[in-house]
Amino acid sequence: MEGIVGYGAYIPRNRIKVEEIAKVWGADAPSYKKGLILEEKSVPSPDQDTITMSVEASKNALKRAGIDPIDIGAVYVGSESHPYAVKPSGTVLAEALGATPEVHTADFEFACKAGTEGMFVALNLVKAGIVTYGLGVGADTSQGAPGDALEYSAAAGAAAFIFGRDKVVAEVLDTYAYMTDTPDFWRREYEYYPQHGGRFTGEPAYFKHVIGAAKGIMNKAGMQAGDFNYVVFHQPNGKFPFRAGKILGFSRQQIEPGWLVNKLGNTYSGSSPLGLTATLDIAKPGDNILLVSYGSGAGSDAFILKVTSRIDAVRNLAPLTRELLNNNKKYLEYGEYAKFREKIRKAD
Repeated sequence: MEGIVGYGAYIPRNRIKVEEIAKVWGADAPSYKKGLILEEKSVPSPDQDTITMSVEASKNALKRAGIDPIDIGAVYVGSESHPYAVKPSGTVLAEALGATPEVHTADFEFACKAGTEGMFVALNLVKAGIVTYGLGVGADTSQGAPGDALEYSAAAGAAAFIFGRDKVVAEVLDTYAYMTDTPDFWRREYEYYPQHGGRFTGEPAYFKHVIGAAKGIMNKAGMQAGDFNYVVFHQPNGKFPFRAGKILGFSRQQIEPGWLVNKLGNTYSGSSPLGLTATLDIAKPGDNILLVSYGSGAGSDAFILKVTSRIDAVRNLAPLTRELLNNNKKYLEYGEYAKFREKIRKAD
């Protein structure tokens, strides 16, 4: 059987509270805290980027997989904040992990579902017998313009998954994709901050694709909401995952274990993958998990996973996701945050 043999997460320790951002812009903090269910978000330090976070998450995945990195035949990094416009993130990651030069590497972009793209390709290379192990990473240091609604949620984090046939901790039972041309969120070349369609990003964008992918894979697999112990949706804010779950027939109890956004923010390509790592941290052998990502532009990837008995032997070999989320936090004032995120730039 093919599936996840190792998984890992990384979240920067820096945080900024919703009230701190609202205070600067004269905004209504309670509307973000209650309406979108957001309290704080992660912030990368100046020396952290998509590559450094991918390395940390992948090292944690290797600890749980217990494999030699020279056996990894493919490395894929999904992100919309790759440090270089022309230079891959994947080659740096592969070399940092100790992979051989024969490894196949590529960077993926598809807004917030770039991480599950890399996971999908790595998994299917393993299924095809082309590689023994494939690594798929979702990581972002997401951007939000000063004062824009995105600034309250755009966060940073990474999740990494090693796929293989041996020592599987979660078997992938099925996959599904649902795509349309829906321009709800975009960033053109040379633009620093993305633009979005406001309320348009909900109904014809997020909900259409997440619900379409979830219904599609459940119909394909002959399963219903009640057949799953857990479900993980993309988390642009705290409200959307619960609304999607209610439409599909999932309970709050099925969603909450992988729901991180209220304390983490939207980590874009790392959003639903990080939710999956948190869910695997508490899942039991035999549990079924549904994962549904979302990326603007627009599309969703869906995975059905079944947890194996190996999970109990590996989960504590690397930091648990909620430990990274809740421990060793450092809160920033807006000035520090703006400096770290280069919202304040030196004159040429």
